[in-house]
Amino acid sequence: MSEPGAAVGARRAAPSAAASPHRLRPSLDSLGLSVGKRARLKRLLYEHGPGGGTMLVLPIDQGLEHGPVDFFENPEALDPDYQYRLARDGNFSAIALHIGLAEKYYAEYAGEVPLILKLNGKTSIPSDSHAFSPLTGSVEDAVRLGADAVGYTIYVGSPAQDRDFAQFREVRADADRFGMPVVVWAYPRGEAVSQRGGKESLYAIDYAARVALELGADVVKVNYPVPSAKDQQSPAPYNTLGLDADKAFRKVVQSAGRALVLVSGGEKVGDAELLEKVRSSLKAGATGIIFGRNLWQRSHEQALALTRELHAIFREYAEPRA
Repeated sequence: MSEPGAAVGARRAAPSAAASPHRLRPSLDSLGLSVGKRARLKRLLYEHGPGGGTMLVLPIDQGLEHGPVDFFENPEALDPDYQYRLARDGNFSAIALHIGLAEKYYAEYAGEVPLILKLNGKTSIPSDSHAFSPLTGSVEDAVRLGADAVGYTIYVGSPAQDRDFAQFREVRADADRFGMPVVVWAYPRGEAVSQRGGKESLYAIDYAARVALELGADVVKVNYPVPSAKDQQSPAPYNTLGLDADKAFRKVVQSAGRALVLVSGGEKVGDAELLEKVRSSLKAGATGIIFGRNLWQRSHEQALALTRELHAIFREYAEPRA
């Protein structure tokens, strides 16, 4: 077993002279943050994980969102302590999870692994046609637990988005009051989205990123657009853009404006595909990645080996300390 942090080398990435002149992601200074939000985000971007203004987050909200089925591939991962150890040993910027897993498991890792407390969620049992995630925790819970940020899922395009926006407004107000950064999981959902190119189309993901910015997200988590024949169903001019995957994602980063962008990992893929997705995302201006199943569905040693490779890529895109 590797010693905590040793598996990924240095605790903070050295600035990259090649990357800095071509900054594509917004700087911490440009985000218009309160002192509390700035202090917490600075810890995530510079004092934990790869550092250098980047972010590597390990999420474990899939037990609620998908059920225990996601743990069958690596049964060890059914125990949340597995992910906490991976986040610590792999020197992640933070771990993201719901209140039950924070209250029952976080005490042992507090101070070693920063926490992003997820504040809403839903099961996969009902249809996504009217997707909506009710609250499962509060910003006050996050403060009590020592979190450095909160997470909230917004389903852009769902018929229930009016309730979603209203619920998020209250969360955002509490986050502003407590100086807590807000990470928005911006996910297109619903029949209207399906009829306009689908949830993986550039149109849907680009729109979701912009909605998150407009509603007040400090950080936005999005999926990587997947080009397909369904893009022709997207509204103009998206149906004629014909952008490759890298240019499409750059468009999403631009739409997110002064909100930092994290790329979602999605289902488990091969190492080479995963590493290429990370490099392309950072090159296009993403601040980091939030990969769960692509890491904890592997054995501890395999996940640590892959994490070392991720840290090496992140170091290429590191910037001076804010």
